[in-house]
Amino acid sequence: MPNTKSAIRRVRRVKKQTQTNRIRKSKYKTAVKNMEALVKSKDKTKAKQYFSKFQSILMQVAKSGVVDKRTASRKISRISKKIKS
Repeated sequence: MPNTKSAIRRVRRVKKQTQTNRIRKSKYKTAVKNMEALVKSKDKTKAKQYFSKFQSILMQVAKSGVVDKRTASRKISRISKKIKS
């Protein structure tokens, strides 16, 4: 139980932040799963169309700090290699 006023406010803030981060992480995971499915299906045109949105989602999540910037960049890089080949 928080004892000070600032601790009480911090608990409220952390609750909101946790919800936001869960939403962002879910968005990230969904984007990765969708992209993986498109790559597996060998449908390169759809994968290329979705790639820009995929890249945007990953960088938004990385910018907010939910996922590390390098992790997002690595995922984008590996997916782009799969699409090109």
